[in-house]
Amino acid sequence: MEKIKVIHDVACRTLTIWLADPNKEAICEETTEEVIMMKDKAGKVIGFELLHYEPPTSPPSGLTIEAIVTSVV
Repeated sequence: MEKIKVIHDVACRTLTIWLADPNKEAICEETTEEVIMMKDKAGKVIGFELLHYEPPTSPPSGLTIEAIVTSVV
């Protein structure tokens, strides 16, 4: 499995999770739960984006998260 890429956009309140190379994205579909599924040409889900994301106030126990935070101007 490739590395998972997680992007939290604070300004737009989204959380994007890439399970594979984002450059392979060919199709986007929005679900009824305000989740966007990104798929490759074969229809395999390679990522998803949560709309209206608000991070938890405290991290769940037993889970370690490494995050890279960048600002887009």
